[in-house]
Amino acid sequence: MKYFRSACVFLIPGLFRGIAAWAAEPPAEKVEYCIALHGGAHSVENRFTGEEEAQCRQSLARALEVGRKVLAENGAALDAVEKTIRAMEDDPLFNAGRGAVFNDLGKHELDASIMDGSARQAGGVAIVATVKNPISLARLVMIETPHILLSGEGAEKFADEMRGRPSIERVPNSYFDTESRRKKWLELREKEAKKTTAMLPALHPSTVGCVALDKSGNLAAGTSTGGMNNKKWGRVGDSPIVGAGTYADNATCAVSGTGIGEEFIRNSSAFHVSALMAYKQFTVDEAVRHVLEKVMKPGTGGIIALDRTGRVSMRYTTFGMARAVADSTGKIEIEVSK
Repeated sequence: MKYFRSACVFLIPGLFRGIAAWAAEPPAEKVEYCIALHGGAHSVENRFTGEEEAQCRQSLARALEVGRKVLAENGAALDAVEKTIRAMEDDPLFNAGRGAVFNDLGKHELDASIMDGSARQAGGVAIVATVKNPISLARLVMIETPHILLSGEGAEKFADEMRGRPSIERVPNSYFDTESRRKKWLELREKEAKKTTAMLPALHPSTVGCVALDKSGNLAAGTSTGGMNNKKWGRVGDSPIVGAGTYADNATCAVSGTGIGEEFIRNSSAFHVSALMAYKQFTVDEAVRHVLEKVMKPGTGGIIALDRTGRVSMRYTTFGMARAVADSTGKIEIEVSK
């Protein structure tokens, strides 16, 4: 089974527009399980250095193995997604959990969501400040409440109520600090202070997401992020919003997005992929490509999606997107920049 086509990169005024896919071709043999993940779409201004690219490749490989092992041992897609994203939240390289970007007050506000395709149940949290692994709190919102999304102080209080659960650990907000993120934040604030015209958002690498198919045929998806660098206090992006940054339905696909959250929200991008498959019989790759190229604005993000047969599509219209995939046939592919 071949996952990749070569990436085609086009230069348009002031912006690299990459159109790349990990081809969703029919598997040469039956796929019992599959997992795919992303480490965020990024713009040319925030592309990885050579050293960062090597580190990212290693980080993606570690996270991929966490989820692959769960699935190989007959684990549920939902467990694979949660554990994979937890591994990435704990890795300071990514803009999720430790390593999250700073808001305009110099603090961290974290967002995450998770969705079970077997029953279309979902949970999300937004503007979380003291939860080490927001993806796990999002899952508890799904399991332990009648709600889908909790935010701010309400999400923090819910975390208090979940004290004692092994998946919920509390940390000071400063835990999420890293020197590299602070440097990028200060640089951006200096640029914005000097600007004379409106600046386009610069996509910072490393929002994380994961989609999985287990041996029972169930799909799941999840996304976690620290948001946009120097974002307004209280801003919520697409990552915790079901249908925008995350979606899963056993009948169609599992989806996780990365990029400019406002663009994903206004277009219900994750659900849009599923809807094209359900209502117009698009393949998963056709649906992802249509949403990125025909619905969303150029250069605003990337999408990973996985259908119930194990076909994967990973496309982006930004300068680059870190991504990886593994399945039961033994295929493992990792790409960082393009």
